[in-house]
Amino acid sequence: MARWEPDARRRLQEAALSLFAQRGYEQTTARQIAEQAGLTERTFFRHFSDKREVLFGNEAALTDALVAGVVGAPARASVAKAVEAGVRAAARHMEPRKAFLRRFADVVAQHPELRERELAKQQAMAGDVAGALAGRGVGDVEARLAGELTIVVLRLGFEQWLARGEQRAFEDVVADVLARRPR
Repeated sequence: MARWEPDARRRLQEAALSLFAQRGYEQTTARQIAEQAGLTERTFFRHFSDKREVLFGNEAALTDALVAGVVGAPARASVAKAVEAGVRAAARHMEPRKAFLRRFADVVAQHPELRERELAKQQAMAGDVAGALAGRGVGDVEARLAGELTIVVLRLGFEQWLARGEQRAFEDVVADVLARRPR
């Protein structure tokens, strides 16, 4: 086994995605994922708490980018502009992973347990955005509403960005979604 090779986390994620697509989520074990990646099952569990988490292991970095964008918006920026800054930062973070994310979306769509995990992650992300907005002095209800709307914008943009034939950068796609919001 090539345990010494770098980037075990990424290798595990790629192996899991491949196996989930080939065999199905339910039929794939953590041991099989580790073996496919040329690693041990113990290494798998050093990186991920369970086999569901292997596909969602980059969510913390995405949330960090999103929240940093909101927090880093100019102090006088409206809630909408702060959210836009966060969404654009998240989009830039995701851009290099488009091929993986397209495959990810296909696998998640086929497995209810993974869709459930995705929704839970999105809910947590909405709460983190709301917290960042509250830190900017935004009221609780407005902050929570903006957090939820942020997830809707990202989800709609994500679906459009991954559509076959879409060539625009994710940041451009989400900017288009934001421009279409009801006024």
